[in-house]
Amino acid sequence: MTAMFEAMNDRSSNERSNNDKDRFTATELAALRSDLLQGGMIDSYEAAELLQVFLMGRGYGVSPKAALDAAGRVEMAGCALPVLQFELENLALVM
Repeated sequence: MTAMFEAMNDRSSNERSNNDKDRFTATELAALRSDLLQGGMIDSYEAAELLQVFLMGRGYGVSPKAALDAAGRVEMAGCALPVLQFELENLALVM
C-alpha cells in the first residue's frame, strides 16, 4: 500500500482534468493498480477494502457491497486502468 499513500501525498491539482467526472489523477490510479496487483487480488474482499480505503482517504463515501461488486469487475478486467477509473468514479459518493 506504500505506493498508494505516496501518490496521495504527491497529488497535484495540475494533474486533474477539467472534467468533473475525472476525480482521480493518473498517478493515483497507477499507484492503486500497483497495490491491487502486488496483492495479487487473490481475495475480492481485500481488494474491495482497498478500494474503500482509497476512496475514503479522498473524502468519498462508499458502499461496502458496491465496492465488492466493483472489485470483482476490476479483477475480471485484469485491473485495466480505464476499468479501475470507471469503477472508482461510479463508487465515489460525495459526503
